[in-house]
Parts: sequence; structure tokens; C-alpha cells
Amino acid sequence: MLMPVNYAQLLVPDFSLILCGYLVCRYTALNREVWQQVEPLVYFFLFPVLLFHSIVKSPLDLVAASNLIGAGVCMGLIAIALSYSLPYWPILGRFIDRKEHAAAAQIGFRFNSYIALALAERLAGAEGLLLISVLIGFCVPMFNMAAVWPMARHGQSSFWRELMRNPLILATFAGLSCNFLGFRVPTWLDPSVSRIGAASLALGLMCAGAGMQLSSLKEGKLLGMSLLSLRHLVVPLVGFFLAQAFHLSATQTSVLLAFSALPTASSCYVLAARMGYNGPYVAALVTLSTLLGMVSLPFALVVLR
Repeated sequence: MLMPVNYAQLLVPDFSLILCGYLVCRYTALNREVWQQVEPLVYFFLFPVLLFHSIVKSPLDLVAASNLIGAGVCMGLIAIALSYSLPYWPILGRFIDRKEHAAAAQIGFRFNSYIALALAERLAGAEGLLLISVLIGFCVPMFNMAAVWPMARHGQSSFWRELMRNPLILATFAGLSCNFLGFRVPTWLDPSVSRIGAASLALGLMCAGAGMQLSSLKEGKLLGMSLLSLRHLVVPLVGFFLAQAFHLSATQTSVLLAFSALPTASSCYVLAARMGYNGPYVAALVTLSTLLGMVSLPFALVVLR
């Protein structure tokens, strides 16, 4: 059974944390130097624990969710292809900086898993939470590898070495392996792991705010507009057609459409910054994407559905 959702209530807390990080960094003694020490903690420890826990805690029924998995993976591949192809589009491609695109391309296909989990539970309760966990389990490795590839290539570093060193990808594969083997986080440890995950959400968003410089958007307005249009308009439309093509149930359709219209991942900033790219530019796009999610989610779940 689908439940009514207030999309603003889901997105305003995320945007508030980003704004809080921006204000604290610029108007208190907790300046940029402090937040540069926080970023490795989020990237190498807090985010990986959250990803691992979110995948392990819900058993994956691959047979029951096979159509949803197929639709979600197809949608992800299309979003990745569109995001990568922007520099090769006629006219548009001439105005896109290739290195800037390498760091920002992930904006067009990655998603905010925290909002995904909260939204799915609001939409369809435990069933929605399980379905979105399946999508997260299959799409996070694909999206993280796709995000690392152009940055590794333009940074003239080994793609496979970057993958093996990427804690988000390692945590996702570990979570999937443990899920398939039937491993669960012990009950006595679960509260501590959940609190680490909650800390990653707050600190990750505040790090994005602390590193944000909206003035940096002037350097790549066309690239930013193109990626955000893909993320919040084109991908939901692709999700709508795939839901019909794969004959998804009402609940599966709602979960897929919600998944298609989510704001981009807050960890986009952390990944770009840790790999030596223009973190402030990516952080500004993350903020704009969070705002646009307040429009794209109702568009997907009310207009398209």
C-alpha cells in the first residue's frame, strides 16, 4: 500500500545541513582547515560503514525483484551513458571542459541513498525499503565504478588501483557478499553501526556545505545545467518508460520512479575532492540537485506515475 509523502520534509533537512556546513565554515573558527580533516573520516570510515549496513540489513530476494533490478540497471546504464556523452554532443561539447566534466559527470547518475531509504519507507513501508535496498545493492557498485573511471583516466592514474582503493566500492561489494552469505550485523552491534551511519549523513552533507563555493558555478554553468537536467528530468522520463517496458507492479513502479528522481549523492563532493578535482564546484552542484529534488520527486511520483 502506497503512503502519502511530504517531499519537502524529506529534502529540507539535507539542504539545512549543507547550509549549516557552509555557514559554520565561513563565519566561525571551524574554518576550511578543520573541515579538510573531517573529509577523510567521512570518506574512509563513516560512509563505507553506512553503505555496508544498508545493504546487509535487508535480505535480497533476487527472483521476486528481478524485473525491478533489470529496470533499475538499465536506467542506470542509460544515465551513465548520457552523462559521459555530453562532451561529444554537437555544439554543446565545444563549451565543456573535459577535466571539469570528469569530476562532475557523476552528478548525472549517482543518487542520495539516505533520502532513497527514507522515501521508500514512507512510500511503501517495509516492502518499499526492501525494494530500494535491492536497487542500492546493484546500482551503487556500478555507479561508483562509473564515477571513478573518468577521474582516474584524466588524472593519469590506474583505474583498477583506484577501484581497489575506493572504500565506497569495497564496502558495497563486502555488503553484497555478506548479504548473499546470510551474514547479519549482530543485534548488540546494530545500534552502534546505525549511529555511525547517521553521523556519516550529517558530516558528509556538512562537508559538502563547507567546501561549497557557489561562485565556482560560473566556471561551468553549461555543464552544470546539462547534468542537472539529465538527473532531474531525463532520467525520470527514462524510468517511466522502463517501468512500462518491464511490466512493474504499482509498488515497484513507485520505487523505481522515486529512485530515478532522487537528488545526487552528497558523497560526489567527497570523491571529487579526495581525487584532486574541483570539489567546491561539485559541492555546489550537489546543493542545487538537492533543491531540484523537491521538484523532480513530485514530478516523477505524481505527474509521471
